[in-house]
Amino acid sequence: MNHLDIEDFLSNSPYQIEQQEKEKILLPFLAQLSNQHAVACSPYGKILKARNKINESYASIQEIPFIPVRLFKEFKLTSIKDEDVIKTLTSSGTTSQTVSKIYLDRDTARYQTKALVTIMKNYLGNKRLPMLIVDHPNVIKDRASFSARGAGILGLMNFGRDVTYLLNEDMEIDFEVLGEFLKKHPDEPIFIFGFTFMVWQYLLKPLHEQDKTISIPQGILVHSGGWKKLQEEAVDNNTFKKEIKTHTGVSSIHNFYGMVEQVGSIYMECKEGHLHAPIFSDVIIRDSFDWSELPIGESGIIQVLSILPHSYPGHSLLTEDLGHVVGIDDCPCGRKGKYFAVIGRIPRAEIRGCSDTHASEVSL
Repeated sequence: MNHLDIEDFLSNSPYQIEQQEKEKILLPFLAQLSNQHAVACSPYGKILKARNKINESYASIQEIPFIPVRLFKEFKLTSIKDEDVIKTLTSSGTTSQTVSKIYLDRDTARYQTKALVTIMKNYLGNKRLPMLIVDHPNVIKDRASFSARGAGILGLMNFGRDVTYLLNEDMEIDFEVLGEFLKKHPDEPIFIFGFTFMVWQYLLKPLHEQDKTISIPQGILVHSGGWKKLQEEAVDNNTFKKEIKTHTGVSSIHNFYGMVEQVGSIYMECKEGHLHAPIFSDVIIRDSFDWSELPIGESGIIQVLSILPHSYPGHSLLTEDLGHVVGIDDCPCGRKGKYFAVIGRIPRAEIRGCSDTHASEVSL
């Protein structure tokens, strides 16, 4: 596997290859990453050695060894020299939690950026759209929240223009700023981004309480994170979408599933409400008793795979989330590959995610 192969691969449409062919393509990438990281990252190498997986030949992606995502909170897992680190990403965490640290070199950062562009273009089109952010303008300057909310916002700002923040520093809707923004873009699609809990807490709730609506019928809302807190308030995905449409007129709504340990490999929700694995990533649902792969429809622990992480052993991770595969290659939206649903966290797994962290701070 060389850099040119990956660059070419990331230039493809992200959902055009059927699952069986996709797995054949992914296997040599993932196998080489396993062997590469076993040599370059001592802790990871020790794990594979203990499992007799050193220099293994793998017959399928299901055989690629995985590690628990929690290990990134407990160990420095990197496959590059310190001088080659150009960026360190940290996961969200409350003051009582240890955060994951992910070390990127120039190549891995480029792969992740290119992968994100490929996915977002599939949903937003090729042109940058006027962008509304459901947050306040100082979020990217606040070092306490930058690693999570700020970094997420900065990444997705690349797909917008005339970027405007919907909230003021008091976390209140700035109706004057919003009105001016909408006047400038009366007949254009508008890209709206916000973390799920933030959208609910600071946009939908105030609109409901003040008996107000705003009209953004051509809006495309992309959101993620915070479902744990919303589930505690009896708010599911369908309720969230209904409230968005009622109060803003937005009907194009896309949740996505992802994590800092595999940045770039996000799983976007289509118009049918399904999360889709792009061609450079995949998901496997594991039985928690024997780690076998579960069939379509059966719920278990989500394993995520990606060919993007070259600077750290994050290419095959066992998450702390529960889900099930809904189908393969036959989603009515037309996208090929696996599509799946996330149904919650493993019992007693800690709160994590940009939006959940803010939720925990709000509830203190």
